[in-house]
Amino acid sequence: MSRRAQIERENRGKGKTNMPRYVVERTFPDGLSVPMNDVGAEALGGVIMRNAEKGVTWVQSFVSPDKKQSFCIYDAPSPEAIRSTAQKNALPVDKITEVRVLDPYFYR
Repeated sequence: MSRRAQIERENRGKGKTNMPRYVVERTFPDGLSVPMNDVGAEALGGVIMRNAEKGVTWVQSFVSPDKKQSFCIYDAPSPEAIRSTAQKNALPVDKITEVRVLDPYFYR
C-alpha cells in the first residue's frame, strides 16, 4: 500500500477530511517545454508558490509523447481555485474533473 493511501485510511477513522483531488487536462498547441535546468526549476518553484496561495497542490503530471497535452493531478479546495492559479501561472485549462483514488489495495 502506498504511504499516501495508508495515511488517507488512517485519517478516515479520525474524522479528518481529505482535500478533493482533480485531473486537469491541458492543451499546448506548440508543445510544453520546461527546461531541465535551474531556469526550469525556478519556473516550477514559482508555480508551486502561487498554487499554495489558493491551497492548491500540484501532485504530478503526465505529458503526451508529442508534448501537446498534459494530464495533471491536483489536490485543491475547488475547481475555481485551480482555474485561478492556472491563470496566474499562464497555464491553459481545458477540463477539470474531480476524481477519487481506486487502486489494487482497496481490499485491505
